[in-house]
Amino acid sequence: MKYSRFAAMIVTSTIVMFIMMYLNTYAISHIWFSETRTYMALYMGAGMAIIMLSFMLGMYTNKKLNASIFIAAIALFAVCLYLVRSQATVSDSAYMKAMIPHHSIAILTSERANIEDTRVRELADNIILAQRREIKEMEWLVKDIESNGKVTSAAEAEKRSVPNFEAKLNPEVN
Repeated sequence: MKYSRFAAMIVTSTIVMFIMMYLNTYAISHIWFSETRTYMALYMGAGMAIIMLSFMLGMYTNKKLNASIFIAAIALFAVCLYLVRSQATVSDSAYMKAMIPHHSIAILTSERANIEDTRVRELADNIILAQRREIKEMEWLVKDIESNGKVTSAAEAEKRSVPNFEAKLNPEVN
């Protein structure tokens, strides 16, 4: 069997896994590109390459190429796992772009879960309101940073304070 076919399988599966990580967002508008999800898809693809090649060693007989694939996949897995765990490359905007889909998942599960206990329903409703407010705030901050740059002092933050999204989402709040 050709190694190009193996590579195509791994690349295609990695791309599909990246896309599938967004399937549980509440709204399409909550889908933002995420470095973190990219690293996660890459380490899943690397892990899959190791597992699949291990199972198919009888089909792929070039020992040097197999060893190279294993080493490259282990290295990619380790680097991407470090990047996910450390968040070393994630800046202000990248952080928010990763968190918006994350918060969206909380809305989806809190809204659609079959909750019968009144206390749990109240908790879920509060989570929904909080997550919607935080998504609006993050979307506003991403746009503000893109338009006006980062705020690096308390004085600057006062001049560009975040609008009260709580009042816009919940009429009971003043």
